[in-house]
Amino acid sequence: MSMDKKIEKKKWPRKRIAIYASTGMIGLILSYTLIFGDTSSSLNVEAQKVTISTVEQGPFQELIPVTGTVLPIKSVYMDAMDGGRVDQIFVEEGAMVKQGDSILRMTNTNLQMEMMFREADLFEQMNNLRAVRLAMEQNRLNLMQQMAEIDYQNSLQTRNFERAKILHEREVISQEEYERTRDDYEYWKTRKLLVTESQRQDSVMRELQVEQLEQSIQRMQQNFRIVKENYENLVQRAPISGQLSQLNAEIGELKSPGERLGQVDVLDGYKVRADVDEYYINRVAQGQTGEAEISGKTARMEVSRVYPEVRDGRFEIDLLFTGERPEGIRRGQSIQVRLALGDLTEALMIARGSFYQTTGGNWIYVVDESGDFARKRKIRLGRQNPRMYEVLEGLSPGEKVVTSSYDNYADFEKLNLN
Repeated sequence: MSMDKKIEKKKWPRKRIAIYASTGMIGLILSYTLIFGDTSSSLNVEAQKVTISTVEQGPFQELIPVTGTVLPIKSVYMDAMDGGRVDQIFVEEGAMVKQGDSILRMTNTNLQMEMMFREADLFEQMNNLRAVRLAMEQNRLNLMQQMAEIDYQNSLQTRNFERAKILHEREVISQEEYERTRDDYEYWKTRKLLVTESQRQDSVMRELQVEQLEQSIQRMQQNFRIVKENYENLVQRAPISGQLSQLNAEIGELKSPGERLGQVDVLDGYKVRADVDEYYINRVAQGQTGEAEISGKTARMEVSRVYPEVRDGRFEIDLLFTGERPEGIRRGQSIQVRLALGDLTEALMIARGSFYQTTGGNWIYVVDESGDFARKRKIRLGRQNPRMYEVLEGLSPGEKVVTSSYDNYADFEKLNLN
């Protein structure tokens, strides 16, 4: 009789052991990757499609680009003093004129009438002055005649009185005749004093009247001269010799007082007027330098004036060319000026690039020493010029950074450079 042999079931079959071992190995790999691996988001980028620049240490000068317009070195404006109607234009816009040349003529009826009235008042006052002076001369002659008569009578009465006094003492004449002679003497003596005082007071009054009339005439002459000058200014003349670059007038057109009529430019030289962002208003001063490329050559210039008024977030400066005037330069031409804001200093710097538009200079992709990838890093930039940015924090000399545009991968922490 045969008996069946009981086979014991193995607790850990090889297949199960292999499955558990594989699962554990995968878990260990995942755990290691989570703990020690690179979990940052990354993007594969072709290395040939990005620009890589090296962080440099060297001399740095802050330059800012500004847009300037070429203007004549001196311009003089012509404005309507009192306004009027344009009757005649003597020269055309763009013509060369000499100082004093007639540009245009206007008419102003009110100004013409005012000049006539003031002239009539002046003549009337001058006639009054002549009449007063004539009266003074006549009065002076009358007084001289009176004084001559008084002096004669005084001399006569003095002799009569002296003689009557002697005769009265000798009792040759009566008391009544003596007293009559004495009274005549006293009368003419007193009359001389009165006439002398009257002459003095009349002379003072006449002189005061003449002085007042002369002052009044002087004022009227000044007023008349001003009105006459304004009337003569209806013929607008060239204030300086140069080119009549603007003429804002048409025959028959009415011009208001103070309205711009034209502009004359001196063509002996040129200047550049540039707009600068108000952020730099405290850093731009007279004497600072700039340069621009004109007709293939570098033209150097210097700030001659800073206009403090800010409009729409910008202020204006004037720059004069130093050295020879650039060839081919023309009025109204726009040029790009590199304005220096300071002297050369030693600084850490990187090349300018499109990355700045995305990062604002707050971070950049730094290339690993292996050259296989680039990783985001916070940085801080300072001054700038058309070629370089000054690095204040976050980079070291010799490191390499990506300076091209980040438009397509700014959200990734890492760039794999293939």
